[in-house]
Amino acid sequence: MPITVFGAPLSPFVRKVRLCLQEKGLDYGLEVVMPFTPPEWYLQLNPLGRIPALKDEDLCLADSSVICQYLDETYDQTAQLYGDSPADRAQIRWLEKYADYELAPLTTFGIFRNRVLKPSSGKPCNEETVQSALNEKLPPHFDYLERQLGENAFFIGEQLSIADIAVACQLINMEHGGEMIDAGRWPALAAHYSRMKARESVENLLPGEQRMTAKLIEMGRKATSAN
Repeated sequence: MPITVFGAPLSPFVRKVRLCLQEKGLDYGLEVVMPFTPPEWYLQLNPLGRIPALKDEDLCLADSSVICQYLDETYDQTAQLYGDSPADRAQIRWLEKYADYELAPLTTFGIFRNRVLKPSSGKPCNEETVQSALNEKLPPHFDYLERQLGENAFFIGEQLSIADIAVACQLINMEHGGEMIDAGRWPALAAHYSRMKARESVENLLPGEQRMTAKLIEMGRKATSAN
């Protein structure tokens, strides 16, 4: 019985789990569950109602970090995404948490939500929030990530880890919201993002996401013109 992921494709946390599965070469199915208004049955998988959740045979798990760590430890014969040493694992988990807790409120809930999700449901974009994220709040985080990368291809060690995936997932949502990393100001981070987008796992997901985003943006335009 294949692994099932529950959630919405444009969620960076669902994307993180899907990329983890793809990088590890694991088959899975996606069952779409929308955030904020999940069906009643979904609360049996995650009583908080948040996405993603995962079902692997009789095991049900929630929270993207918990899910990815489970996959990495359970299917350890495939690509390792949490490092080979305690020090690497600690640093990887830290950067994953940094992306999920520090970048997400700005890239996903600040930029993407205001530029794409709110207009598609007939609500106005709060451009002040977007500009504050871009010009005030995100630059210190990008400075930090630029330093962490240095001249390395990946954040930790010499191979891809969940830290790279988690950061890229947030930058994808920022790009869906119409904004890109300034390569002149953060060249290492911009180059890292370009390399991540060129990975087969990301290329498998992005076209579908871009189509969904374009539809949402068009819905927002129609809602604006109707008003």
